[in-house]
Amino acid sequence: MTRRTWVRLDNASNIFLAARTDADPKVFRLSAETDHDVDPHLLQAALDTTFDRYPLYHAVLRRGVFWYYLQDSDLRPVVTAEDQYTCAPLYQSDRRNLLFRVVHHRRRIILEVFHALSDGTGALWFLTDLLTAYHRLRYPDPVRPAAGAREPLGSGTGPGLADPVAPVVPPGGDASAPTHALSGDSFRHYFLRRRRQGSTATGSAFRREAAPATLTAAAGTPSSGAALRGTGARHSRPRTKVYRAAGTRTPDNRTRAVELTMPAQGVLALARAEGVSLTMYLIAVFFESLRRSSGGLGAARTLAASVPVNLRQFFPSTSARNFFATVRVDHTYGEGPDDVGSVSRQLDGQFRPKASPEALERKLRRFIRFERTPVLRILPRPLKDLILKLVNGGTNRGLSVAVSNLGRVSLPDPAASHVGRILFHVTAVRPQFCAISHAGLLTITFTSPFTETAHVRDFARMLTARGVDVTVAAARVTEDELAEGEP
Repeated sequence: MTRRTWVRLDNASNIFLAARTDADPKVFRLSAETDHDVDPHLLQAALDTTFDRYPLYHAVLRRGVFWYYLQDSDLRPVVTAEDQYTCAPLYQSDRRNLLFRVVHHRRRIILEVFHALSDGTGALWFLTDLLTAYHRLRYPDPVRPAAGAREPLGSGTGPGLADPVAPVVPPGGDASAPTHALSGDSFRHYFLRRRRQGSTATGSAFRREAAPATLTAAAGTPSSGAALRGTGARHSRPRTKVYRAAGTRTPDNRTRAVELTMPAQGVLALARAEGVSLTMYLIAVFFESLRRSSGGLGAARTLAASVPVNLRQFFPSTSARNFFATVRVDHTYGEGPDDVGSVSRQLDGQFRPKASPEALERKLRRFIRFERTPVLRILPRPLKDLILKLVNGGTNRGLSVAVSNLGRVSLPDPAASHVGRILFHVTAVRPQFCAISHAGLLTITFTSPFTETAHVRDFARMLTARGVDVTVAAARVTEDELAEGEP
């Protein structure tokens, strides 16, 4: 690959830069717990190997007159012990640095990523390869599966936790070659050509290795509908005022994270009993926990959630860059049955048609037309940032929570037999949770900019009352908690 390769960020990804704040630096974390204390020297060797196969992760972020862009660099990542709070800022406009970090803490291997670089699925690919390389160094085995082969990853949008998507195979089948390159905006060309042909995506999509998303929004950023308001797209506003949680901000803007761990099958059985996806069931429990902890919601009786959808399951791509759209679901209390089962079924009925490939494709087409508007293309970057920040603020007023479920993770051996829990969470401008499962354990990590955790307590109590064993661990954020020392 030619050095100093660069690629412009698409407008949707630019919102991560426009919307980032001290409390929400648009960083997310994936962690894996091993059955031993992490060896930092082996982890560094594994990172060096994995890093070489991900040229995308070599990129630094630069600012131009009209846009942001990713540029290749000669920087190399260095493994460090965890010495910062979770999801500390990664991008700094006055520094030229990589947009991810790998740290370790006791038995945890941790990957943190700036969301403008990659989404959860792309980062999970990186972490999977890192864990595989690390455990092969620690437990050498002469019989190894083909490098680069991937197990199915749950989409988080199907009928249940273990719903698979097709295995993703690196283009060309050459395991020694980089599989996630830094390239131009080939997605737009691919999608427009697909539109003219009117045919289903074929294997040609797999040759566009780093095709960026043209419709992306992080948890806590505008949904696709918000981005399309200026294009004449129809967007239904909430019928009643949307409830927005408030609380006491953490002293230094660090994210409050609370981890819940439980048997995956127990929660999945509850969702199946209602005939809904696991994600929709968990959102219904989340809504009820917010209602209980708030004392009844007050005048704002509508709760609304944004849910990301992995576009790779409908539009085949090996891109590790952002490639997802968001879907909004809501429920207004007091207008019908409000029990968890009824709410989950209502949410599921809203979500499925919105998350169909046809509905998502219509949004993508409109967004591409909007993105290609000549007036928007010539606006200076600072003005684009201001517009995106205003759009983001408007969308935030129509959301109560954000939810993300990466689904079931299957690691190859020997990592599979030495990794237990995998955890996932993001920084937040509002209460939200992220779910992921491995080794039969579902972890749900709640994040919030507030110190209060009553909604998490009620969430855990509701699952416990339904026969699910839940364990809870919380990060310290207040002065009194930090004074107690390391857990």
